[in-house]
Amino acid sequence: MLLSNRNKINAVKFLKIPLLLVWRVWFYILMIACILLFFPFLFIFSFKEEQYHLFWNFARILSKTLIYGMGFRLSFNSDQCIDPSKSYIYCLNHASFLDPFVLIALSKKPIVFVGKKELSKIPVFGFLYRRTVIMVDRGSFISRKRVFEIAKKRLQNGVSMAIFPEGLVPTEDVVLAPFKRGAFSLAIEFQIPIIPQVYFDCKRFFSWDLLKGRPGTLRVHQHNFIATSGMTVQDMDALKNKTFNILYNDLVNDKKYMKDTNRKI
Repeated sequence: MLLSNRNKINAVKFLKIPLLLVWRVWFYILMIACILLFFPFLFIFSFKEEQYHLFWNFARILSKTLIYGMGFRLSFNSDQCIDPSKSYIYCLNHASFLDPFVLIALSKKPIVFVGKKELSKIPVFGFLYRRTVIMVDRGSFISRKRVFEIAKKRLQNGVSMAIFPEGLVPTEDVVLAPFKRGAFSLAIEFQIPIIPQVYFDCKRFFSWDLLKGRPGTLRVHQHNFIATSGMTVQDMDALKNKTFNILYNDLVNDKKYMKDTNRKI
């Protein structure tokens, strides 16, 4: 009987793998199809900063198509609503290629991302990525300094910004990697509130592990904003630690997230 049960489990796993691979391939087919469909509009509206809000509208349609087309649903819990007339810096945990698409889908107000240079090499997607994302080569001090200067310019123009403060995609067994200081330096310099957002399920349902994932509900928790008015450079580490603790405590107290994080790789 025990052997029979093991055979059934192995059979299910054997059937699951090709279905997962087909599902993953469908994501990239869907993404490329959407980009090609909207390419004329995305291309035109990516040239000038003053047209970025038009680009953002099409990016939101593309992101929602990807999310719902893959069988996901969004569950957004917000402790505080944004003021459309103000700028913010979004700080969120990063564990999936899906993370930025979720944020784009949720935010009506345009956001500028700081992202990895490596993603610019992805065919089709990389072209638009290079035109709309502040790219950083995390191994280069000159690149990081350049990103900081560009980010300051965009913030001066009144946009909001999204930064993954971990600076990397941590391995599957890490709850939350240590934060870099860049986002908090910008927030203090421009006295801009930080919005801590927690993504519980992107890693669970669409991680970098190709043999893991499934459709499901993607839960997002937007915490109360952290005001930076009156803060100075001396407050940077305290601000960084406060933001880290908010995200970490939310993640570590979520049973579904921790069950996935503690699983045997």
